[in-house]
Amino acid sequence: MKISWIKYEKDTRSFRLPQALGFDVFSLGDLEKTDETMRDLIKQDYDTIILSNEVAGFSEDIIKKYQNTKDVKIIISLDKDR
Repeated sequence: MKISWIKYEKDTRSFRLPQALGFDVFSLGDLEKTDETMRDLIKQDYDTIILSNEVAGFSEDIIKKYQNTKDVKIIISLDKDR
């Protein structure tokens, strides 16, 4: 099982623990590249991708495509302010 986390580079609060533990946390400078980054991670055999709520809003088709598949799990992290 390969897990990755994706957050916006200016987001300093999300996924601090996984990053501190050395897990694969990717920071996006351009949120328009969310789907492209997710495609690349899936090609690299990541089967679980966790997105910050902010990043998930920029995914146009990948979340819908993998919503009902068992091969890739896409999880949207809840906003801490709620």
